[in-house]
Amino acid sequence: MKTLVDQLANYAAYHRERRNIATHFVGIPMIVLAVQVLLARPTLMLGPLPLTLAFAASVLTALYYLRLDKPLGLLMAGCLFIGLLVAEAAARQSTATWLWIGVGLFLVGWVIQFVGHIYEGRKPAFVDDIMGLVIGPLFVAAELLFLLGFRRQLQEEIEARVGPTRLGAATAAH
Repeated sequence: MKTLVDQLANYAAYHRERRNIATHFVGIPMIVLAVQVLLARPTLMLGPLPLTLAFAASVLTALYYLRLDKPLGLLMAGCLFIGLLVAEAAARQSTATWLWIGVGLFLVGWVIQFVGHIYEGRKPAFVDDIMGLVIGPLFVAAELLFLLGFRRQLQEEIEARVGPTRLGAATAAH
């Protein structure tokens, strides 16, 4: 299994332009929440316990993040749990409202993502590695921690592999 640094550096190679990263702070949470909302219906009852695909996917994703890194995994598990609460509330709405929320978040989130990749001048990471869809939210969490001054060693390890972030035109390495 790839390490945390392997996964984040691979993803970061497609995300060195700061405006692209900024769009990911908005687009990725919207997409993750959209997927949770859309998977929050139907509910399978396991005895008295309701189970949705949103719950199952969120738990599996959180377990993967925890395996990569406990502190980031705990942060992401908390974020996924909050998303599940919102998704379950959306799923209790009328079908039209539930779909508007889920599909709307999904489409707007992807538009924001693709605008970011125009700044980057490079295709999204998931085009070359489908794991980019799972690592994207973890990347956003890590970038937030970096901005707040946490996990400097992790940031340095990633930048040693793919270089620092930049503002403006792509470098010759891409």
